[in-house]
Amino acid sequence: MVDLPRTALQMRDRFPTEETCRVYLRELRWPEGVTCPACAARDVWELQKSIFRCASCKHDFSVTSGTLFADTHKPLRLWFEAIWDVTNQKSGASALGLQRILGLGSYRTAWNWLHKLRRAMVRPGRDRLSGVVEIDEVFIGGPRPGKRGRGAAGKSLVMIAVQTDGKKIGRIRMVRIADASAANLLPALAQIVEPGTLVQTDGWKAYSGLKKLGYSHEVIRQSAELGENLLPKINLTASLLKRWLLGTHQGAVRPDHLDYYLDEFTFRFNRRTSKSRGLLFYRLLQQAVVLEPVRGKDLIGGRPLKNAKTT
Repeated sequence: MVDLPRTALQMRDRFPTEETCRVYLRELRWPEGVTCPACAARDVWELQKSIFRCASCKHDFSVTSGTLFADTHKPLRLWFEAIWDVTNQKSGASALGLQRILGLGSYRTAWNWLHKLRRAMVRPGRDRLSGVVEIDEVFIGGPRPGKRGRGAAGKSLVMIAVQTDGKKIGRIRMVRIADASAANLLPALAQIVEPGTLVQTDGWKAYSGLKKLGYSHEVIRQSAELGENLLPKINLTASLLKRWLLGTHQGAVRPDHLDYYLDEFTFRFNRRTSKSRGLLFYRLLQQAVVLEPVRGKDLIGGRPLKNAKTT
């Protein structure tokens, strides 16, 4: 049975020492027994607390080696506090707020931690959307004049996919794209929507190739002017995203860092009905121990946007 704290006090009582944190991560990472990350052998020795040596390849490793927590100089208890705080705030945490709550010495540390945790919010191999899915694109960064599909300095174009659940919004996915051309839209859509799905769009010509890719395609309205409320579930989701970016982060999100914030918004939105904050805490920890180490210098430059037409 999953051990889920329900309150901050229960979380602190459950993880009072570094050893209790290491043991918990060990159970999350290797539920069927410790496995060597280098050769996958199960015959390992425990040299000291949570430090292991593989009997086969002689590789030494710890419970945090090769995870989001690799080479951290901060206590694991502080990381657990950060994850609890991030998953228990309905609107998310800002770097300044996290710095104050945890007593971190620098804003940069809090910023790095939040971006690393946002990386962990994307589960490897997560399921693509299916059933009936609405698709549209929105600009993030303010109103943008001009024709659809062109670039604009300081603006980001984001594809939003919403899996419908009757009249309700189900799961969502979001992808930043270079422009609204078919060369960029269709590959992005294929990453997040399962073939065979009924895809509902406006009449934008770039979506005309969906049937050739194995999707059913329904044009809701022939008009394709960006910004019109043609797909209400998309419109609502986009409005919530923009409100969240402005409210929690004061809109101070660079285009090359936007992907990380989209990951966080998606993580929160898809779990908005969860009544267990402890389960969110558990899920994020679970995903953190399977995430490869993230270097701070890689976070600073953000995630480069690849134009499908030139790759």
